[in-house]
Amino acid sequence: MKLRKCIFVGLALTTLSFASCTHNYQLASVERTRILVDNRYDAAPDARATKFMEPYKHQVDSIMSPVVGRAARYLEADRPESPLSNLLTDILVWGGKAFNEQPDLAIYNMGGIRAALAEGDITVGEVVDVAPFENKICFLTLKGTQLKELLAQIMKRGGEGVSHSVRIVANDKGELLQATINGKEIDPNGDYRVATLDYLAQGNDGMTAFKSGSNVLSPQTEENNVRFIIMNYLREQMAQGKAVDAAIEGRVKIE
Repeated sequence: MKLRKCIFVGLALTTLSFASCTHNYQLASVERTRILVDNRYDAAPDARATKFMEPYKHQVDSIMSPVVGRAARYLEADRPESPLSNLLTDILVWGGKAFNEQPDLAIYNMGGIRAALAEGDITVGEVVDVAPFENKICFLTLKGTQLKELLAQIMKRGGEGVSHSVRIVANDKGELLQATINGKEIDPNGDYRVATLDYLAQGNDGMTAFKSGSNVLSPQTEENNVRFIIMNYLREQMAQGKAVDAAIEGRVKIE
């Protein structure tokens, strides 16, 4: 009985102590601001911080600084179509040869392109900025009806990256009006091999039609990360003395 009384008294005192600390705070307002971090902060560097970071910076720079290619001009990603998204989807098609794949088309989501490429040398670090996620290249087959469903979902989002073989037209409500592959209307019963990211193949970013895909080839080893496939393409072009470029070709149109 004494033990029960002690426990009861202890709980009561704890409750009272919390009650006595209660304040009737009310949220008055919420404000936000954007802090621009640029070279102004380099004018007066903190010596201790610089010294602390130096060995790590050296290590990171040794990995990120090597040049893997060149860009003929500034390349950025934007909806409904853009030079950089065009380049990256064409690289996915190019990447198929390492897997004995010949994709009919490729899809790359705009949300997965996280930076632009400046004119001139392209470093490893800049490719990582463009493709920072652990997405792997993936191949799958869609029936024509499934492919048209996928393209309709893409246009509902205002456009995504599609490869050179694709031409899509939608109205300003995002409704699909026309879609061709290699200049031909999509055969509802035909099979179309698609190269994409494993993230999208799982039906993410609103592209649920991908989940209907068959004959999926999704290598998960690190070297099949999309960023490494991009680097391999850039190195090949650089070895041939070429700077990469891409133009808006009318792959995705909104009327």
